[in-house]
Amino acid sequence: MKVSNSIKKNAKFVNKFLRKELNGDPKQLYDAASHLIIHGGKRLRPYLVLKSCQMLGGKQSDAISAASAVEMIHNFTLVHDDIMDNDEMRHGVTTTHKKFDIPLAILAGDVLYSKAYNTISSKSKLSSNYTTQLVSKLSKACIEICEGQVYDIKFAENKKIPTEKEYIKMIEKKTAVLFEVSCAMGAICAKRKQKDVKNLSAFGKNLGIGFQITDDLIGIIGDSKITKKPVGNDIREGKKSLPIILAIKKARGQNRTKIMRVFGNSGASKQQINLAVNVIRSLGVEKEVRDIALKYAQRAEKSISSYTGSAKNEMAALLSFVTKRSL
Repeated sequence: MKVSNSIKKNAKFVNKFLRKELNGDPKQLYDAASHLIIHGGKRLRPYLVLKSCQMLGGKQSDAISAASAVEMIHNFTLVHDDIMDNDEMRHGVTTTHKKFDIPLAILAGDVLYSKAYNTISSKSKLSSNYTTQLVSKLSKACIEICEGQVYDIKFAENKKIPTEKEYIKMIEKKTAVLFEVSCAMGAICAKRKQKDVKNLSAFGKNLGIGFQITDDLIGIIGDSKITKKPVGNDIREGKKSLPIILAIKKARGQNRTKIMRVFGNSGASKQQINLAVNVIRSLGVEKEVRDIALKYAQRAEKSISSYTGSAKNEMAALLSFVTKRSL
């Protein structure tokens, strides 16, 4: 089965569970909480929970509550992230706070966060020993996500361009940690030893770094028809992502001027943005970023090299799917 088909199949399984859980009164609150969820998403993180469990010989029915909890946490972060950034669109639809107003969006995020833990504790078929491990892992990941978000905010406030190392540290916490905990929770649901939890954690962490690096590349030079974002959106917003860090470091003279004219300038013209994007393309940044993403993908693959089976093959195929995504 192609990995894209496998992802879609698992997404249907997760969506059915999520729709049942995110239903209640007052209706508007649950409509807001499920707004981004019902409008798409590949469900990559719950996919990792389910496939990690399956790869280690566990049953998907034992992992569905954990998988759904991870997706709730992911959407909780999206809702609150959009409020902080005052974004108007996500995945081609109006953001939660723009559609339902800020107070309700904050409450929707809080419901998603709380429901995640409630789902693990009340819906899991596992013994209390395993559910305690799941809650501990997920709560620690949430702390790191908040820490990563602050690093990102500090990046935006500071005029200094961060180093590649500083950027990697930020995305490890803000993005990769949820991939990491997804795989770890899958291993716990399979009732496996700490060695397996550690191996799967390493897979998820490196996959998550590769995912975010590729995502940031798409945010600059991606096809707007695919990304549903304007071309050069991230550079106009002044986002200090790896492709932009590398481009600014490499650019000289007029090339640097063209980039900095657009960087963080919300009023930049379409022509100025296109010029900046063309400069970034000409500097060979895409290949450099792809090579770095591939390095993390190779680390991820190495961490699960001792396992076998169809689920392992799908996990390995996911690396290529994520890091070689079309722009």
